[in-house]
Amino acid sequence: MIDVKTQYAGLTLSSPLIVGSSGLTRNPEKSKEFEKAGAGAIVLKSLFEEQIELQSDSLSVGSDYPEAVDYIRGYVKANQLNDYLELIRKTKDVCAIPVISSINCYRSGAWVEFAHEIEKAGADAIELNIFFLETDLTYNSDTTRDLYVNIVRNVKKAVSIPVTVKMSKSLGNIPALINDVNVNGANGFVLFNRYYQPDIDINKMQIVSGNVFSSTTDLSDTLRWIAITSSKIPGISIAASTGVHDWDGVIKCLLAGASAVELCSAVYLHGPSIISQMLTCLEEWMHQSRFDSLKQFIGKLNMSNIQDPAMYERLQFMKYFSNRD
Repeated sequence: MIDVKTQYAGLTLSSPLIVGSSGLTRNPEKSKEFEKAGAGAIVLKSLFEEQIELQSDSLSVGSDYPEAVDYIRGYVKANQLNDYLELIRKTKDVCAIPVISSINCYRSGAWVEFAHEIEKAGADAIELNIFFLETDLTYNSDTTRDLYVNIVRNVKKAVSIPVTVKMSKSLGNIPALINDVNVNGANGFVLFNRYYQPDIDINKMQIVSGNVFSSTTDLSDTLRWIAITSSKIPGISIAASTGVHDWDGVIKCLLAGASAVELCSAVYLHGPSIISQMLTCLEEWMHQSRFDSLKQFIGKLNMSNIQDPAMYERLQFMKYFSNRD
């Protein structure tokens, strides 16, 4: 009997496939379709701190009455937050699998009270998307570490449900930062977030949006850092994200050390059926490889368990291309 249940961030999932935060998960009935297809959990669309701040500020620009400004800002924020809490409740009403809320934040302490409301609304966990691009030439990398640690510490004080952190691969020493955040209370990590991709239209001479979806070529970085991090921090809970488009990509992530896999682009492109297809192929591969459960092979090929650990740290192409004409 093949068992595809897994443990992620303290949650028991019926399968390792999680539908990641996106427009796909803003509709409870759509989330139910993902559950029927075999998803082990749902991450709701993100609530953006920056978006709420911008909307409340734009509605209060030019007011001569400070009291009115404060009222408008409070009203906009309260309505945004209440809408999000209602999304949690409605999704929990129709889905039996874990429902994870997603908060995109960039300041410490801003979401502490709201995190408590998320828990009361019924969310099974909170995914913190601490998402920013630092370009200041005088920026100290310790500031990034302190930001992550402080946000996690404050949110953990406010809730008892698991708190996970979705990381960016543009950071410096990823395992060191994850370790610091891990010892300060994070229950799990998602590797990685995907930045908005800019492009240039050379005919219109303007900046435009690049490719919205990830591709299979993005998977290499995901595998590298999962394999290294799961090796250096035994017992850490990781969900893979970015570059997973097919069933063998799922297996690769599990072998590298992930205990779950978040899907987004693949579901956008192929619909809920891709989830059931991936699970069918995963189970068939496990049967052929004589694995009865995921725990028998999760991390089997992380950096600690391969003959040449340097394979995951090698960055140069000389070895592979030096003999080619």
